[in-house]
Amino acid sequence: MRHPLLRLLSTLMFVLALAVGASAQSNSTTTEEPDIADAIRTATEAGASVIVIDGNGQVSSNGAPTTTETESSDDLMDDASSLMKAQSEVAEFREELKSRLAALPYSVFEVKYILRETSPDGRIMTFVEVFGWCVFLLLLGRWASTEIYGKRIARRFVVSRIVENPQGYKDKMPFLFMRFVAGIVGTIFAMVFAYIAGYLIFGETSDLAVEFTVTAIFSAFFIARTISDVWRMVLSPYLSQYRIPHFSDRDAKRLYLWASALATYDVSTVILSTWVADFGLNYNVYALVYGVLTLVGATGNIAMILFNARAISSAIRTGRSKESVSWILRLLSVSWAPLTVAYVIFGWFQLAFDLVLERPAPLPVVAGTYSVLMSILIAYGVINYAIERYFNRSRQIKQINADAAADGSAALDGEILEPADEPSEPYRHPIATYEDLARRAAGVLAFGIGGVALMAVWNPDIDWMSDTYVERGIDVLVIMFIGYLVYHFFRIWIDSKIAEESVDMAEAELGDEGGAGSASRLATLLPLFRGAILAVVVVSIILIVLLELGINVSPLFAGAGVVGLAVGFGSQTLVRDVFSGAFFLLDDAFRKGEYIDIGDVKGTVEKISVRSFQLRHHLGALHTIPFGEIKVLTNYSRDWVIMKLPLRVTYDTDVEKVRKLIKKLGQQLLTDPVIGDNFIQPLKSQGVIEMQDSAMIIRVKFMTKPGDQWLIRKKVYNDIRELFAREGIKFAHREVTVRVAADQEEQLTPKQKEAAVGAVQAAIDEDILDVNEGGDDR
Repeated sequence: MRHPLLRLLSTLMFVLALAVGASAQSNSTTTEEPDIADAIRTATEAGASVIVIDGNGQVSSNGAPTTTETESSDDLMDDASSLMKAQSEVAEFREELKSRLAALPYSVFEVKYILRETSPDGRIMTFVEVFGWCVFLLLLGRWASTEIYGKRIARRFVVSRIVENPQGYKDKMPFLFMRFVAGIVGTIFAMVFAYIAGYLIFGETSDLAVEFTVTAIFSAFFIARTISDVWRMVLSPYLSQYRIPHFSDRDAKRLYLWASALATYDVSTVILSTWVADFGLNYNVYALVYGVLTLVGATGNIAMILFNARAISSAIRTGRSKESVSWILRLLSVSWAPLTVAYVIFGWFQLAFDLVLERPAPLPVVAGTYSVLMSILIAYGVINYAIERYFNRSRQIKQINADAAADGSAALDGEILEPADEPSEPYRHPIATYEDLARRAAGVLAFGIGGVALMAVWNPDIDWMSDTYVERGIDVLVIMFIGYLVYHFFRIWIDSKIAEESVDMAEAELGDEGGAGSASRLATLLPLFRGAILAVVVVSIILIVLLELGINVSPLFAGAGVVGLAVGFGSQTLVRDVFSGAFFLLDDAFRKGEYIDIGDVKGTVEKISVRSFQLRHHLGALHTIPFGEIKVLTNYSRDWVIMKLPLRVTYDTDVEKVRKLIKKLGQQLLTDPVIGDNFIQPLKSQGVIEMQDSAMIIRVKFMTKPGDQWLIRKKVYNDIRELFAREGIKFAHREVTVRVAADQEEQLTPKQKEAAVGAVQAAIDEDILDVNEGGDDR
């Protein structure tokens, strides 16, 4: 196996050697054909593939080095550097190129001789006629396949299954595969038709050369048509609803025509070169035909890339703009074209280098790369089809069970359930379900397998396990991939459990005093477990990777213990916060979404981390409090809450009448369609709790679920106001009486009047504070 650096250096230096080879070609000489024929026959019988002929038409040497020379050269080069090996190969290439260019004119005479000898009638044009008739009969068979098989047979099975809006791989892949099979059958039909027509016209032939030529042409036709059908399955140029890649109709048709034409040309190149080699023709002619034809093919591939670069880049981004995709897709959509062009150029130079040095080159690197690409696309489509089928079946089972449960509930309630308004879509993780994870894993595996297959095409003799660094690198990548899957597997499970726990969680209205919409204990703790799992996975992957790289991790554990002691002594506050938070959460003191008061700060719990948590005040302020700072914690969102409302009425109010009216109103509110189910205890009066200068304070109360008291309070206040207005019960207004002696009423100055008004306002403010903060709370 040659080192990749050696291959790169050899190929680059090959470009410089082309000039030398061109000058050698201009210095070659020619001889007469009759004298050369005997020399060629003699050399062929001796088993020589390349011969050197002097000016007299005699075989001077077969150009083959002796075994001793070869072994000595190999021993010397084993210990040389990559640069020295590359220079040696380039020197060998230059000498070989000179020799082949010098012998090329004689090689043409050899080809003519062999073709005449193998032709059934001794004419070279016989093979051209066979080629022309085969192409004509295959085109005739293609027409018959379209008119007979396509329009009368295949149309029934293909066109009848076309739908307007197929969904996903599960609907598209079966139809695309069926159409691909129909295309293969049509190709076979055309070949059978062409063979029968040729048999009827020319009869049976017993000449092996003609049979081999016909087999090569028919094989090229079948392979080219099959590759064209594969591209048609991938791009679906004429049925846009079945197209999986994101191409417009115009771009898909143009890329399909380019790909099909180049596939036909590449297949023809390989088949023709194989025909030349298997016919026993001169190797110089084989190398020349193969090299020139693949050069034209490489030029065509570069042209296809340049003409379709914009469309393919858009398909890589799935039609989105560069700014709306990840940096990986953005980089891939920009860099794929220049990298591919460079790869095509380098691949042709490598092929030419191998041809000149007579090394095995059975398939152009570019053609092999296209085969790998098509295999990746087809495998990815098949894997995604299987994934969609599996998860779609699971979704159907869940939907059937949900519909059955909903129908049963509706039958029990005796009413038809109406669909509720869909809530706004929250943020969705790119890998939110196991199906998304399976698709991501399929994509990674497809590209990984494609990369390995690409290296195998580039170097068929590669041995991955012979290089320790490559083996370790592969192990590290596999470990990281497994860790990636493990983390996302647990993350998806935790997120789904959090979503299940949050289904019945009511969202509190912004600006409310809080207490509504508290999460369950599991939904509160699971996000912390998710972070812990991530930490465990990351640490485990790092340790395993270090072990694979041959690093001893035992000192790391000892160092971690020392660092832990240092952190424990130096960051006692941090340790206190972490342990306090752990015990608060274990005691279930509060949960996410609950309204709590810790003395100085109160609000709704929005976020909980390992060291602290965040409270959102009902006025909007966000407070972050370390767990270690909590001395006393009051939770307003557990089990039930009692709301007490003071009412100011005049002294002439009938207290017993008010009690009965409030009790009756409480019974009516229990049947209210909006808030009736939220009551735990109905609204009732507690009687007079305080006597003030200008009013009696009557208090009413009710018990409800935490967080619902604010909505019920609005309704209660509104209904009491309307009830008192109907019953003639008057609310007492706040007032302060200032008494002035009768003889001094007219003698008050403006300043004295202002002082009296200020005293009145102070008395009113003090009274308000007494009502809101003081008084009996029983």
